[in-house]
Amino acid sequence: MNTKKTFHVGLIGAGYVSEFHLMALKRLQEAKVVGICDLDPDRAAAAAKLADAPAFPSVEGLLDSRPDVVHILTPPSSHADLAIQAMEAQCHVLVEKPLATSVEDCDRIADAARRTGRQLCVNHSLLRDPFIVQALRMVRSGKLGQVLAVDYFRSSEYTPWSGGAVPPQYREGGYPFRDLGVHALYLMQEFLGGIEDAQCKYRSASELSRDPNLLFDEWRALVTGPGGVGQIQISWNVLPLQHQLFIQGTRGTLRVDLFSLFNARRGNTPLPKSIERAYNASAEAWQMQVQVTANVVRFLRGRLLPYHGLQMLVKDFYECLGAGKAVPVNAEAARPVVEWTERLAREADAAKKAYLQKFPAELTARVLVTGAGGFIGRHLVSRLLKDGQRIRILVRREPPDELMKDQRVEVVLGDLGDPAVVDRAVKGVDLVYHVGAAMRGGREDFERGTVVGTGNVVDSVLRHQVSKLVYVSSLSVLHAASAQPGMRVKEDWPLEPQPEARGFYTQSKLEAERIVSLAVAKRGLPAVILRPGQVFGPGVPLITPAVARRMGKRLVVLGDGRLVLPLVYVEDVVDALLLAANSNRWDGPVFHIVDTAQVTQNEFVEKVCGTDLKITHWPLPVVFTLAYGVELLGKALRRSVPLSRYRVRSALAPFSFDCAAARDGLGWVASVGVAVGLQRTLQA
Repeated sequence: MNTKKTFHVGLIGAGYVSEFHLMALKRLQEAKVVGICDLDPDRAAAAAKLADAPAFPSVEGLLDSRPDVVHILTPPSSHADLAIQAMEAQCHVLVEKPLATSVEDCDRIADAARRTGRQLCVNHSLLRDPFIVQALRMVRSGKLGQVLAVDYFRSSEYTPWSGGAVPPQYREGGYPFRDLGVHALYLMQEFLGGIEDAQCKYRSASELSRDPNLLFDEWRALVTGPGGVGQIQISWNVLPLQHQLFIQGTRGTLRVDLFSLFNARRGNTPLPKSIERAYNASAEAWQMQVQVTANVVRFLRGRLLPYHGLQMLVKDFYECLGAGKAVPVNAEAARPVVEWTERLAREADAAKKAYLQKFPAELTARVLVTGAGGFIGRHLVSRLLKDGQRIRILVRREPPDELMKDQRVEVVLGDLGDPAVVDRAVKGVDLVYHVGAAMRGGREDFERGTVVGTGNVVDSVLRHQVSKLVYVSSLSVLHAASAQPGMRVKEDWPLEPQPEARGFYTQSKLEAERIVSLAVAKRGLPAVILRPGQVFGPGVPLITPAVARRMGKRLVVLGDGRLVLPLVYVEDVVDALLLAANSNRWDGPVFHIVDTAQVTQNEFVEKVCGTDLKITHWPLPVVFTLAYGVELLGKALRRSVPLSRYRVRSALAPFSFDCAAARDGLGWVASVGVAVGLQRTLQA
């Protein structure tokens, strides 16, 4: 007969980590989820559906349902107040790391736990990871001798953000260390016997950054403790992603790889050192091979779980509650970790605040350029400044020094997906050049940077009654696969009916253009839409997949190479933007911007590469057969793939563009042209 108490559980916060708390709870007979709440009602509803439990609109509503236990899975700054509120409602609490963002809050939480008689546990999840558990066992048994040094290496990436309110990781300079550095610090506390001092350096990887919205994406910390010295390295740029711990002692070293699933020990032996090195290398390789194979099998069989340490800590927490024992990590144990986390994170908070002071608080320029850090945007900004204009630019990263120091340039730092940033950038201007869009990344990046970003710009232009919007779309929105040789494509050509088959870029650009067009028709948006061709110029590679694919010292051209490329030099595109801004047409006209020069793939490659690379042509039947094979593989794996027959047919469409509309409606013709543009680009 099962006499275990069943704990009714509520979750506050339905973000990414909630999925793994729910996984752990579903495995426990003594836990039943009875409610979830989150500031985002859609996210709360999705998590509630997964848990087969109701979603509550507020914390108070959830607590009124009288759960026995509450999991607090919100940003760190909210942990203290929510934990105290839950304990005062007679709930035991499991709170995500870090416990709080100050030692004062840790003391408040500990006091509330004593006052209410409730148990509070902090999710220092790696302490229950099986590989860390094994490492601690080896250290405590003396197999490594006296520990002298511990090195922690972690690289990561944040869950993609599809737009809307800015996620917490982008708000505070120290959030990344609060998020991941805390893991390193509680491990240092365990392996070094405590923490006596910690110093930290942080920086931006700048142009190498994989997450442009994260200011400080490279972190290094030096930790000293009673047992030795620790080093922490955390990066959002190092690839492949890594999560490793190196423990060095007087009798051996241990490498713990939490992603590759192994622990590998090297020991001190009586062998001659040259032989010992070979022996240890062979032994480590053997340990890695055996453990990785065995642990992959364990993972596939469900013996190793996603976020295994978290799920085991949740299990231990409920076992302790049921047995009336002390929980795995209480507030007192977490307090030193919070103290050192905050010392380091707050330095970065202050550094970010100081950094943001570089950007103007008051904005007076009357012209805004979004995407000013991109290829077309950079050239547009340069031309506007040469023409003597004062401008405002919206960028995700600090622009070059010459722009920061130019008194005619007002820099607004932020992401197009953030409506508050876009609204601040648009307010007070007369003209918006909306050039910004996502060029790489996953679905969420294109959704945020192109679709949501364009919606934010349109809403702000209308809200602030901006006189003119020049929007840069793309030829990729056209139904390319329907083109036949000899056809002249005008602006009324059908739009792509299967954007999902063309990839995220086409999908997002098509949806964004429709947002602009619909706003013109339904909301009176004053706009003009430009669709540039294949834009080239100094600062971007000339050989793109639309021209050929580079494979070592060989260029592979798909087809016979006689496809005419829709080229246009970047300065000619800038001409079109300026002409559009000064035109009298603001009722949503669309203009194709393509040079009349007829340059084929073969001619372009010959001019760009000369004899430096060997040119190979893949016949179209071969290309389509390869694409079909990739399609079948995608279907078998149930995953989207980067190549399909439809994509190939669209990419190699025999388009020929009639740009009479741009000539007649804007007065645009290519003043530089492809030949001179190529010469300038190659010289640059």
